[in-house]
Amino acid sequence: MLHYLTMTVTKPEQPDTPPKNLHVGAINPFALVEAILGRKLDWNSASTSRIIAAILQTDYDELFDMSFNSVLYAGLKLNDREEAAEPIDSKDIHTLTERDLLTPDFSRIKKLSDLGYMGLKDLGGIRVKHAVMTNGNLRMTLEPPRSLGKTLSNSEFTALIRDLATPYRSESQTGGEKKEWTPPNGIWTDVSSLYRQDATKFNNPVQGATGNSWLIAALMSVAWSDPSSITHCNQTPAAAAAASSFFKKDKTSEDSCTLSIKLYSKGGHLDAPTQTVTVNAQVPLNTSSEMVMYARSSDEGEIWPCLYEKAFAKWISSSSSSSSSSSKSPSSEHPDLTLLSRGDPVKAMAQLTDKTPEYFFTSSRREQDLLGLVRSHCVNLRTIYPLVAYTHPTFCNNKFRGATLVGNMAYSVLGWAAPQERKQYIILRHPWGVCEPDGLTSYSGLVTKVDTKFWPPVELLDAKSGVFAIETGAFREVFAGMGVAK
Repeated sequence: MLHYLTMTVTKPEQPDTPPKNLHVGAINPFALVEAILGRKLDWNSASTSRIIAAILQTDYDELFDMSFNSVLYAGLKLNDREEAAEPIDSKDIHTLTERDLLTPDFSRIKKLSDLGYMGLKDLGGIRVKHAVMTNGNLRMTLEPPRSLGKTLSNSEFTALIRDLATPYRSESQTGGEKKEWTPPNGIWTDVSSLYRQDATKFNNPVQGATGNSWLIAALMSVAWSDPSSITHCNQTPAAAAAASSFFKKDKTSEDSCTLSIKLYSKGGHLDAPTQTVTVNAQVPLNTSSEMVMYARSSDEGEIWPCLYEKAFAKWISSSSSSSSSSSKSPSSEHPDLTLLSRGDPVKAMAQLTDKTPEYFFTSSRREQDLLGLVRSHCVNLRTIYPLVAYTHPTFCNNKFRGATLVGNMAYSVLGWAAPQERKQYIILRHPWGVCEPDGLTSYSGLVTKVDTKFWPPVELLDAKSGVFAIETGAFREVFAGMGVAK
């Protein structure tokens, strides 16, 4: 009697129809506040959250969800019907002045009825954000109408934030003769002398003061899956010998290292004809702190992330398909980096590699299907094809309350892990390069301290900051989609 061994072959996941346009992106609050203050912050300190909340005039737990109209989504609004982010028309963007941001004086309020003199007539209709009874005292936090006291939001922000982080420009900037873009409190500076040829060959790109997580996550995913595909700075002998002050405007191109990369047209928003783009090493530095204001590396001896960001901005500036009110200078070595404030992380990986972008939405898949999708692009737990994932703009009951998990954000997918049989995790890396300190916020199914015992490939990372693990069930709830370039 013959016995036949039967075997079930799982069909590979079929990609979904690509979305027409993805506008994924949230401003990095750490880099933005550093650029505003002109000084370095400790990104891993719990006290930094209070500084961020104060400078951005928003409760910390309301910064990271689009439903609160946070200033981190400056220029983007939530389309509730489609559960997607979409750009705000320039006519609906308002620049706030210091007078607009003045806080009303409530020192004379003695009883609730006195609030009527401040313009709060309908007390019964005011939302109570928090209420707690302590030692016989009822302490409440109310949410008054915006007419009473304006704060920063996605459609109303200061000229400083507008010019630092968004492509929106004032009439004086857009009218008449076009001028090259320079961020406020910034200066274009050659950073060739920061580059060390003996620096590690793999390091993590970190997002700066504009909302281009889609590009930074794509860069990380490409570098992680195939480090040899990343082009590093081509340094001249003169630049290699320059160890003195680099904070100068008058360096010649002969003293600068350059980067040449080929970028591939994939159509749609933020695209241009396929071409090789060459940039020098001039990037915006803060005039007070001398820190890089936009994309930077986790390794101080490497500058490729900021040069890739500059090359991408220069590339899309050369095409009429990049729609923005900002000026365009196709041949400029000072391209407007805020043109990259929102985009498609899946397409970006294809633009960097000339591979085919494939999209997979979480809503139509089971959690085991999503894990299987990740595993099918991995060898020995880590991805061998560039893979990204992006979150929903908002989460049920507004659960995006901290900087580790952020709404409308792109993350690099690094691999998977199964330290326990019943719990399987997807390993992600945050483009801000941070995970919040324990106790600041908490999320179900999240592991923020990933070490080699939990996930062996983590030892390959030069900087582990920003790498975390999330259970597949929680991943399906939080993330709207993922994509691969292959």
